[in-house]
Amino acid sequence: MVAAACVAGCAAAAPEDDIRRLVASPQYSAADGRFRNLPNPDARASRNAALIWTRFLFGTKQDTVPVDPIPVQTLARAQLDALPADANHVVRLGHSSHLLKLQGRYWLIDPVFGERVSPFSFAGPRRFHPSPLALEALPPIEGLVLSHDHYDHLDRPTIEHLRDSVQRYFVPLGVAARLVQMGVARERITEFDWWQAAEHAGVRLTAAPAQHFSGRSLTDRDTTLWASWVLEAGGQRIFFSGDSGYFPGFREIGQSLGPMDLALMENGAYNADDWPSVHMTPEQSVQAFEDVRGKVLYGVHNSTFDLAFHPWREPMERLAALAGQRGIELATPVIGEVLTVGQPRENRRWWEGLR
Repeated sequence: MVAAACVAGCAAAAPEDDIRRLVASPQYSAADGRFRNLPNPDARASRNAALIWTRFLFGTKQDTVPVDPIPVQTLARAQLDALPADANHVVRLGHSSHLLKLQGRYWLIDPVFGERVSPFSFAGPRRFHPSPLALEALPPIEGLVLSHDHYDHLDRPTIEHLRDSVQRYFVPLGVAARLVQMGVARERITEFDWWQAAEHAGVRLTAAPAQHFSGRSLTDRDTTLWASWVLEAGGQRIFFSGDSGYFPGFREIGQSLGPMDLALMENGAYNADDWPSVHMTPEQSVQAFEDVRGKVLYGVHNSTFDLAFHPWREPMERLAALAGQRGIELATPVIGEVLTVGQPRENRRWWEGLR
């Protein structure tokens, strides 16, 4: 009865084929109409959501918001177009948002250009820095990849602006209905279950498991799927962890899809007491990086929004220390910096000395 009600409710927002794929997913539970993480006996339950939000909104925080301006390298369209078309380039836009130029064509990952990551335009976590590139200045986008539907990864103002200028959207199961509600034509969207793959414009995309959750309100938790991604172009592989706690699936991803020339690993907004299994500590991020057989560790999910209780610099400080101890090549780009995959670069600890 519960499953039937969920399917009936979803039908207004999703075509019948979408619903059939959703219900057929091994990750989907017909008992309650929600998606599940892979079994993980080591996963610890998160604290009660009401307690977390009460602490987050009204508790005392220290150094979670920078006092000094975060450095931003502004970008012009001409700079992007001048990047060699026979290579793969990654531009850090902030948080988990990235602009990629893969073999001459432009892609976006989890783009958030909005001022706040919140259902409200007047309240919620506000960005620390401007975008290095204005939304209006983006080049034509060949593909847009989403990891899940949380507000700091799926931004309505951004999607509404881009809806007609993106050739193709690649999303986990159930997320197509979100985009359609934002004005995106359904025929432009491809939904993936874990381990499904497709090719578009010379890029092979594979959706892989992650250990997280989804939802954009108090009543829709886990009604859409979440995923990590592997993008392969020009013989190079880029891994994007999305949001995830540490779980054995990273090792399987590395064995099946690795090695990864560049691994964009979640590193920020963690808390061992409140949400121990849906975000990773820096130590876990390093272990996950090694599990997926990464060559260069690129920390994401930090330095743009106040989403946790740790000091804003802490994720990068801990990650840099661990990388140094283990001899791992680390990438902590400045906002707006271009990283060319496979090319040598000098990494800078840009946050040092900032308050």
